[in-house]
Amino acid sequence: MDDSEGALSRRFGNFSGVESRLTLSLSGTNLERAGDYNQRIVLQAIRLAGETTRVELAGITGLTAPTIANITRRLAETGLVRPGGRLQGKRGQPAKRIVIVPEGAFAIGLNIDRDHISLAAVDLAGQVRFRHTLEIPFALPDAVAAHVAAVLPELMVSAGIAPERVLGVGIALPDDLGRIALPHRPQGYEAWDGLDLQALFAQALPWPLYLDNDAAAAALGELHLGDGIALPGFFYLLISAGLGGGLVIDKSYVRGADSRSGEIWAMPDPPAGPDAVVQDTVSLLALYERLEAAGFPVDHPAALAAISAEAEPVIERWLDDAARSLTAPLIAMNCLINPSAVLIGGRLPGDLADGLVERLSAGLVGAKIPAVAPVQRARMADDAPAIGAAMIPFLDQLLASESILMQAGR
Repeated sequence: MDDSEGALSRRFGNFSGVESRLTLSLSGTNLERAGDYNQRIVLQAIRLAGETTRVELAGITGLTAPTIANITRRLAETGLVRPGGRLQGKRGQPAKRIVIVPEGAFAIGLNIDRDHISLAAVDLAGQVRFRHTLEIPFALPDAVAAHVAAVLPELMVSAGIAPERVLGVGIALPDDLGRIALPHRPQGYEAWDGLDLQALFAQALPWPLYLDNDAAAAALGELHLGDGIALPGFFYLLISAGLGGGLVIDKSYVRGADSRSGEIWAMPDPPAGPDAVVQDTVSLLALYERLEAAGFPVDHPAALAAISAEAEPVIERWLDDAARSLTAPLIAMNCLINPSAVLIGGRLPGDLADGLVERLSAGLVGAKIPAVAPVQRARMADDAPAIGAAMIPFLDQLLASESILMQAGR
């Protein structure tokens, strides 16, 4: 959302931005050294299908029947798939079904932001096993680590998550978390700048850690578990304490040469004043600041739903200004990238998100540009960065990515 995500990822040594891209093309390969890729692509095919047969897997992946048989046997031995009975056909022997084992693997996602801490867990089938959010302004590192250590064990027990089946933990947080000056940021919050997160969470999170930008994580979650599954590409707009963006093209998350793609927050916004950027208007903290100045203090999204009617004009003006501030960047996005959709996600309450969608859609329809992507709400809820972060260990360890195919000799 707002130091280089690539540099932060390298600190952990577990996750490369390029290697995070999941291909939904289920074409396998019989090349030498491609066994790991083939296993990942077969597992992904079973996962997406819910249940299937070896014959169907051969047709989907292009792999030979013996290869499919060997791979499914290995997957069953590791507890990732299991037999699902027989599928009765019109003639011949009934085909044996193969189904995914949801409890075969889990991953945890942690989202740290300036106004909250969220935890989520996802199983191998893509089901969210638990969600937990603590509303806390500008939590310092030790407070975050203590909270995670306090609540995570009980959350895992209640969700039936075996620690030995956890692949890892994805951590999503804004770039420059300890650097960007935002309203009410306390002294000492710069402690996040350059912090060794692996050391911070050594006790609370005894699994491999993967770090990503929060908007990128949210977009990855939408790509694999939300509306992005059916879209060739989209731009994800994350409205939370700050503002972030994530770009998906041809089913791949695109990070850019310096891993700074999607930084819509930093685009100039001249009508808002000298040196103003889009995030100065389009963020929850900016909205809270306006409400506080008008005598309606609010410090978390749920409070917006219960705010008095007298505050409505302030919110309406903010929606108008937010739409104006975003229109020019989205026109540029449509002209340069031509996405299939613009998805609005994050912690903005549903009625406000709908209001922003309506205003942006009206503004873009009048733009004289070659093509306009529809603006719509993202399917993922306000804990999308945590859920998306939980997908990262799966992408690194189990599921298919284009880089695996390239490493196999493509």
